[in-house]
Amino acid sequence: MTTHPASITFHAAREEDTPAFIALRGKTRENAVSKERLAEVGITADSWADMMRSGSLPGHVCHDDGQLAGYCFGARDTGEIVVLALLPQFEGQGIGKTLLDRVMADLRAQGHQRLFLGCSSDPASRSYGFYRYLGWTATGETDKYGDDVLEFMFNTET
Repeated sequence: MTTHPASITFHAAREEDTPAFIALRGKTRENAVSKERLAEVGITADSWADMMRSGSLPGHVCHDDGQLAGYCFGARDTGEIVVLALLPQFEGQGIGKTLLDRVMADLRAQGHQRLFLGCSSDPASRSYGFYRYLGWTATGETDKYGDDVLEFMFNTET
């Protein structure tokens, strides 16, 4: 289990924080997406909050002394990890893994035995090694963005 400094806190995402989620998404080291680009694909603070309010987009966030450091969200109905985003200065501290673990647990509690996500096919990208190291495996499929589809199968014996 990863331990974090006392200044690092985790909690379930709150819909009133969606403007901060949008802003952080444009500040990630790799795969940053601007507010404008998100809006082009239909993702706004209001639409994100609506999905959270409906329960279809569970998520967890991390703060460092009150500053949003990162978040992870999954799709309740499909078992997809929709986004894991972290500010660059918080990389390498186990925060991304903790956020991912929390969302994976939520989706498993919803009955999912298999989760999936889109991940860069470039071995030089941070996400490529990150997910594979944590036990995610390539399915041989690509998503609509050209990313590899990875899956995680929960051990049914635990």
